[in-house]
Amino acid sequence: MQGETPVPSEPSLPEGRFDGREAFEGIVRAALENAARQGWRELVLSDPDFADWPLGERASIQALQAWSATGRRFILLARRFDVIERAHTRLVPWRRMWDHIIECRAVRPEAGSPAVPSAIWTPDWFVHRADPERSRGVCGFDPRARRELRETIDESWRAGRPAFPASTLGL
Repeated sequence: MQGETPVPSEPSLPEGRFDGREAFEGIVRAALENAARQGWRELVLSDPDFADWPLGERASIQALQAWSATGRRFILLARRFDVIERAHTRLVPWRRMWDHIIECRAVRPEAGSPAVPSAIWTPDWFVHRADPERSRGVCGFDPRARRELRETIDESWRAGRPAFPASTLGL
């Protein structure tokens, strides 16, 4: 109709191959925005250290805050969490506030321990950064690829130990 302002559509989730850090960061931002907008019940983030993820950005924390609700589950899997504590300082207080929905595990780099994939997994969509050094990977809705990625994440999860506590209690 003439004179009407078009209603902006919600950003769609990307599908297919991606290449480069900027593309990957854009995909992470889109995932967090869609998690909030679509009310995903579970969100899994997995990476050896999350060093080059845009998790400390104000917009990322706002999206996570909007997503946080009753019945949600947030999983963080890494080899180490010290980078998050240093580089993504806005995420640390959010993690404390939402401790009841967040589970964090670290997989030690010991002989025989599984590799920690660089990935985002949701019940409907996924991102798998197969080459983290060059930020190359694939994302999409394919059920088979999503299931295989979840199996890889679960294998690492089982090898991991609780980590990145919401608070540190001392004597």
